[in-house]
Amino acid sequence: MKYQVLDQIFNKRNTPRKIEQLWINQQLLITNFSEQVQRFADNPEEIAIGKDIRLGFPELVGAEDILSHLWSGEEELFSLECITRSRENQPNLYIDIYAFVEDNPTTDERKLAILIIDVTERVFVSQQFKQRINEAKLSSSMLVAYKNYMDQVLASIADALIVTNKAGEIKRINRAAIDLFGYGEEELINQPISRIIDENQIIKQAIQQRTLFDKYFRNFEAVCRTKNQEKILVAFSCSLVPKKIAGNEDIVYVGRDITARKLRQQRIATQSIVTRIISESAPLKTSIPEILRVICQGLDWDMGELWTANQYIPIPGRKQGVNPILRCVEIWSSRTVNARNFKSITWQTMYTPGIGIPGRIWLMDTPLWVRDVREEEDNSSVRSQVALSTGLHAAFGFPISDEKQMFGVMVFWSREVQAPDADLLQMMVSVGSQIAEFIKRKHYEEALFASEQRYRDLFENANDLIQAIDVYGKFLYVNKAWYDTMGYNQAEVAKMNMFDIIHPDYLQQSRQIFYRVMSGEKIDMAETAFVTKDGKKIILEGNINCQFVDGKPTVTRGIFRDITHRIEAEIALRQQQQQTEKLLLNILPEPIANRLKTQPGNIAENFAEVSVLFADIVGFTEISSQLSAIQLVNLLNQIFSAFDRLCDRYQLEKIKTIGDAYMVVGGLPTRRHDHAIAIANMAIDMLEEINHFNHENNLNFRIRIGIHSGAVVAGVIGIKKFTYDLWGDTVNIASRMESHGIVGKIHVSEDTFNLLKEQFVLEKRGDIQVKGKGSMTTYILLGRK
Repeated sequence: MKYQVLDQIFNKRNTPRKIEQLWINQQLLITNFSEQVQRFADNPEEIAIGKDIRLGFPELVGAEDILSHLWSGEEELFSLECITRSRENQPNLYIDIYAFVEDNPTTDERKLAILIIDVTERVFVSQQFKQRINEAKLSSSMLVAYKNYMDQVLASIADALIVTNKAGEIKRINRAAIDLFGYGEEELINQPISRIIDENQIIKQAIQQRTLFDKYFRNFEAVCRTKNQEKILVAFSCSLVPKKIAGNEDIVYVGRDITARKLRQQRIATQSIVTRIISESAPLKTSIPEILRVICQGLDWDMGELWTANQYIPIPGRKQGVNPILRCVEIWSSRTVNARNFKSITWQTMYTPGIGIPGRIWLMDTPLWVRDVREEEDNSSVRSQVALSTGLHAAFGFPISDEKQMFGVMVFWSREVQAPDADLLQMMVSVGSQIAEFIKRKHYEEALFASEQRYRDLFENANDLIQAIDVYGKFLYVNKAWYDTMGYNQAEVAKMNMFDIIHPDYLQQSRQIFYRVMSGEKIDMAETAFVTKDGKKIILEGNINCQFVDGKPTVTRGIFRDITHRIEAEIALRQQQQQTEKLLLNILPEPIANRLKTQPGNIAENFAEVSVLFADIVGFTEISSQLSAIQLVNLLNQIFSAFDRLCDRYQLEKIKTIGDAYMVVGGLPTRRHDHAIAIANMAIDMLEEINHFNHENNLNFRIRIGIHSGAVVAGVIGIKKFTYDLWGDTVNIASRMESHGIVGKIHVSEDTFNLLKEQFVLEKRGDIQVKGKGSMTTYILLGRK
């Protein structure tokens, strides 16, 4: 059986082939394989005994049913031919795979044999043969196919394509060019390209100078004419196609209509410039001619006019009412138009509503487009005839109006016949509304200044700073006091914005006030600060209001007083008051000082539970005899300053110092339950401070400290040199505790001992004789637990 299958595979068993083999069981697991079978596998590392053959040869995935039929004898042979193996940095390897069943008659064992044959050379020869056949076929039909292909490319290209000879005669055009220019193919072939491109003569000259051509005409924009004489703007990419005969080049033009894009850019730019002119709030006499110029130059029109109704005459046959007479008040024309006669007639012409282009726009309050004056019904009028003789044909105009009032009409002329442009008219309606708002604001400003002229003298002689600014913050008026105070001259103020001179500390606050006023709020008392020309800060106070017209803000006015000196005096007064307060608090406790300020007189108050501490420097009299007065005071200041800081730390009240004695109390003027604990903590720290002082100054000061707890009377008495003092037996006993104490120790009474024993370590001293009190049990405070 095996040799019969091999005969089917190779026809002749002796035919030399590069063959590798492996064997698998019915579960498709590898049972054996030949020596170099891995080089034919897609995943060589997966070729191993017990591995699934599909891991190394993924081509067998999906062939499981066919392999099963081989086992059952339903099929004799399964083959996969011309499988490609890609190898890194080596040519591709091609293999055939064959599968069949091998029976061992001795053991009745069945195995599925997989043969892998290297057919790379055969495939390579076959591919070369096919390639040569294809090359031969391709060569025989190349010219025809190339011509058809180029015809299809030229026909399908979206851009217009024109081919001319060096003389400028059109030799070929595509469908896009026919659609763009409106001519038929027969109308352009063999015709000069100047029929559609005005600049062709310049291009012909540039061809003679190759550097000039490469620099300016590889890519350029040209004004072209369609069959109906409509102007369009086309962006061309131009190149020379050389031929075998030198100097006989063809010129290829590839063009795209950019008229709409250019128009859109022009219109956006024009509207932006008009908006900027309006926002600059220049006078009408300079703004309107500038607006006419910008619109003409920006949109490529030759002349612009402004018509207004500055006179009124009665309408014949009517008893009531008036009819406006429209006159041209501004004209702008380009230098390319010789419009002297047309301008002369225009200055003399008057229209009533409904008559002429300006009158029709005024009456209808809508924009109007005239494609060609020759097509108008009233083209026989003198002005229309002069327009035609001047070379002006198309016109469009729009009203300058708002919802309530008509201010004028703008009309623009062109030497070209221009098809109606609804988008342009819509944009100009918006521009007309902007100009109307500008004119209305200017008229109001002029009327406002005229009505306020009688107040100017009063303003000029006022001591207050008076100013008027527009809605953009530009100064419209400032009085003499303003100039004198700020130091700027008139030319500087004319270029200045209000927010330029506001002090940075007040800038945000001033902007908020400005926006509130612009929203209709009246500010009766506002504070701000300006910076003068010499950099000085002045503080101002005053009222600000805004004038509204038709519900819209127009002018804000402010009247300010210079309160710089007053503010400085208030600041100095506050500083003096703070110093006085600080001095008073150094003499009296804060609650007592506050009571004296509101309720002058004697103050006395009972405190049932306080702790009093006395401290005294031992041997101070002997030490003082060895030091100068200044040295002595400096040493005491160091010690008592340290004690004062401990008072602040433990929130205790220093009562007084008498010579080298220091007295402090806890539990008043603010009552507290831990008064004895706070006093004890301070006493312990006082001993540490003395030790630190001695170490720093190389001295040997020692102190005695005595503490007693009980009731006292505290207050302020007398009318001069107030002091806060204590009275009562508790004070006397605390003093005795100090005087009967031990140097370097803290001596406390039994009452104080009872308050401290839970948190501090105390040692019983025993009974001692206390002057004025007899025998008393006392204790020594050793430290904290």
